[in-house]
Amino acid sequence: MTLIEKISIELGAPEPWPSDVKLFQPYEAEQILLPDNANCLATQAFLKMCQLPYAVEPRPNAEAMSPTLKVPFIKAGRFVIAELEGIVQFVNGKDITLTQPLDNDEKSNLRAYMSLIHSVLEMAELYICWVDSETYNEVTSGRNGSVYPWPLNYIQNWNKRSQVIKKLKTLGWYDKKLEDVYSEVETCCESLQARLNDQKFFFDHGPTELDALVFGHLFTILTTPLPRSDLANIVRNYPSLIDLVKRIENEYFKK
Repeated sequence: MTLIEKISIELGAPEPWPSDVKLFQPYEAEQILLPDNANCLATQAFLKMCQLPYAVEPRPNAEAMSPTLKVPFIKAGRFVIAELEGIVQFVNGKDITLTQPLDNDEKSNLRAYMSLIHSVLEMAELYICWVDSETYNEVTSGRNGSVYPWPLNYIQNWNKRSQVIKKLKTLGWYDKKLEDVYSEVETCCESLQARLNDQKFFFDHGPTELDALVFGHLFTILTTPLPRSDLANIVRNYPSLIDLVKRIENEYFKK
């Protein structure tokens, strides 16, 4: 989180949650990709768990509008806060928190599992969207460039793909085979299912931002059409995680 974002969170803390908060994200039907959709859904789930009102504002250039160049971001009064972790801190600054009942060990576990999701599931989603040639040609290139005319769509895709590949190379993901990526996802799901252990949520006290993040990624993996269904099939092997996804969808999105 940048210094400007930290200052914004501190300045916004004394103010109540505005009634006209807007959550900005790409258009779902034509534009949004696997990892972006996951993070947008996770943020929506978190705000719903906190019972905080918001309205979704789809924009074709939502990523470029974001202070971190990542979606989603919210506009709450005078403040613009991006990404789930920043939004969680902004909300916590208003004495609204889902983790207050947790002890220090549980809070450490929460942070560790959220880091696991970012370092495995999110990287796997980026790899599949931007490195796997079949998915890139059939899904990613069309969606990412859909709101731009030619040749701007081509330039936009090239720039974004270059950025993602650079990130994946830095983190040691680019040179993995597709089978290696699937294996990483399986290991991650095994860890998450072992922690969930047939409970309603990851912690006894109720849902937290960890549940929201898991929901965002797994729901997106399960419902996004891709040339191959291998990723979704891996997730379907973990019934406790599937139950969690269904529970959150029914409790927070279908009411």
